[in-house]
Amino acid sequence: MTTDERSRPAQRQSEIAEHVLAHGSVSAADLAEMFHVSLMTIHRDLDELERQGVVRKFRGGVSSQPSSVFESNVAYRMRAAHQEKQALARHARDLVEPGMAIMLDDSTTTLELARLLTDITPLTVVTNFLETIKLLTTNPGIRLISLGGEYYPTHDSFLGVPCIEAIESVRVDVLFASTSAVSGEYAYHQEQEIVLVKRAMMRSAQRSVLMVDHTKLRRVALHRHAHVTDFDRIITDDQATEAELADLAEHGARYEVAS
Repeated sequence: MTTDERSRPAQRQSEIAEHVLAHGSVSAADLAEMFHVSLMTIHRDLDELERQGVVRKFRGGVSSQPSSVFESNVAYRMRAAHQEKQALARHARDLVEPGMAIMLDDSTTTLELARLLTDITPLTVVTNFLETIKLLTTNPGIRLISLGGEYYPTHDSFLGVPCIEAIESVRVDVLFASTSAVSGEYAYHQEQEIVLVKRAMMRSAQRSVLMVDHTKLRRVALHRHAHVTDFDRIITDDQATEAELADLAEHGARYEVAS
């Protein structure tokens, strides 16, 4: 087998991943036709992509979208509701002042906030998200504290007991965080490892701000993260419906709408 032949599956899998991330979900039959290979070959490719945490297989197809029990890959989350996340970040930026110590979780929503922090200095930023760490390393006015732990490729972040212990060793002015779902009285997330880290972050912050775009409202996920009143404020975007905002208000949430 030549080098070119060995590289074909990797190249095809990369192109499959790109297609699924762009479209959310697709059938295996459509992929087989698109890439001119057998259904068996496509299933082998999808098995490998699922092993990497890029996609999730279901009967007859594959998806990169989140469900109540599966969080989506970070590459998919980078694309989802991007404009809404930018609006949330602009709104949250007004809560950050020079001299503060803030904590950012491993969400793509708070990554958008990190992009706006470059001129708010001096500033201390604590995070477990590798994308945020890489983004802020070049800013001399930001003191960056990275939270170690076990690296999770699906989230591109550090989690686990070492991460929680690192969080417990610091105290910050404000935590900016996001989550997968908010419904009724509670915020939810699909993965218990993420929930445990987010709870530790809330305990280590004087104030906690939850940033959730409208696609996450009135949705549920497997694990209960926190009561909506545990957050000092919840920021959502102006695409949230009156019913969704009323649901937040009914349960005592202090919310603001970013435009």
